[in-house]
Amino acid sequence: MNWVAMVTLLGLLEYVGITMRCARARALYGVRAPAVTGHDVFERHYRVQQNTLEQMLAWLPAMWIFAVYASPEWAAVLGGVFIVGRALYARAYVADPRQRGPGFGLSAGATLVLLSGGFIGVLVQLF
Repeated sequence: MNWVAMVTLLGLLEYVGITMRCARARALYGVRAPAVTGHDVFERHYRVQQNTLEQMLAWLPAMWIFAVYASPEWAAVLGGVFIVGRALYARAYVADPRQRGPGFGLSAGATLVLLSGGFIGVLVQLF
């Protein structure tokens, strides 16, 4: 479970980094709060931040449930895949939103495996 905790912390650090890049883009492109539109590059950073937050809502509990009911080692590995996918997604989306697919697929795929495995693990325990 120590590795799952470490991956959780790395995922949270990644999100903090994404949030900081969004804040820096807001300042750089003069998009004053509370506005969330204004400059195309800022909007890309903002979309990356929001999409990552949305994805983390499913990833984080799925990873922990998978760790408890299936395998903490594989939960940590799949959690790491999610983090790598988010990094690829963020880099691609800011550069060219049309290229976001591989990073999104990697992170979403890892979440789906974690969710499915956790669900199966809980069902096995229930029945």
